[in-house]
Amino acid sequence: MKKSTRLRQLLAKKEIIVAPGCFDALTAMLIEKAGFSASYMSGYGVSAGLLGMPDMGLTTMTEIHTVARYTANAVEIPVIADSDTGYGNAINVIRCIREYIQTGIAGIHLEDQVTPKRCGHISGKELVPIEEAVGKYRAAAKTRDEYDKDFVIIARTDARGAMGGGLDEAINRANAYLEAGADIAFVEAPTSLEEIKRVVDEVNGPLFYNCTGISPLLPVEQLQELGFSIVIYPGAGLAATVKGVYDLMADIKERGTEAMVDFRKSMGGHFLEDFNAFLGVQEVRKWEGEFLPDEQVQKKYEASLGYKL
Repeated sequence: MKKSTRLRQLLAKKEIIVAPGCFDALTAMLIEKAGFSASYMSGYGVSAGLLGMPDMGLTTMTEIHTVARYTANAVEIPVIADSDTGYGNAINVIRCIREYIQTGIAGIHLEDQVTPKRCGHISGKELVPIEEAVGKYRAAAKTRDEYDKDFVIIARTDARGAMGGGLDEAINRANAYLEAGADIAFVEAPTSLEEIKRVVDEVNGPLFYNCTGISPLLPVEQLQELGFSIVIYPGAGLAATVKGVYDLMADIKERGTEAMVDFRKSMGGHFLEDFNAFLGVQEVRKWEGEFLPDEQVQKKYEASLGYKL
């Protein structure tokens, strides 16, 4: 089954989809292992992890698509990806949607900022005119319908915090984008429960919530009651990685090998203790036995043992 079809089935259940943020294949695999039904590939996370730079329009479509392809193919659960502004005008969006469909990603969100864009929770955002944005969502919807009707298009508007915008403008744009063919509306960066309730009451379609930054960190149950279809925690995987790696490196710098000994002890009984098994070493060995000549297989095992059998 296509990942896009799987995502559509999850949406049809009317139970909110909780999608923590990944930024590469490995973090997506960990999210799947933890039991989540979907993951969200964060543009912020990819920019930080791949480039070591902020989410301010510095990643290219090729870079993002490469990470998206690896990520989507590493897991069985559907992955929703950040596609920034579609990397240009409506014509660029046509190519963008085709490329994302080919990666195996289940859906994307597309923003109405100017190019280069910036993270939705960083100040200084600027919007393209609504007429231009509507054209981009129309192009996205038409391309979806031609190549994969199940592919999910999420229309993100940054009007709430953009120059010359505001909540009224954000709601107006969200409705216009849904009318243009988007599947789900994503009003970025509301700052209070009152604003969130206005979005729920006044946007005429399914809703997507970003549980991060300046927006209230509402419980999943409350977001479900309000009527949201998807909630993401985009920085979750990145933040855990940064903290975990830094804390361990600082400990090794201070205590050397003793820190690694203690760290390994702390892993006792955890599935990551056998990380090779998690990555699929046994499956690769099975393929070797099934498809490689016996002579090659024996040489590989002899090399791993350090002596001839």
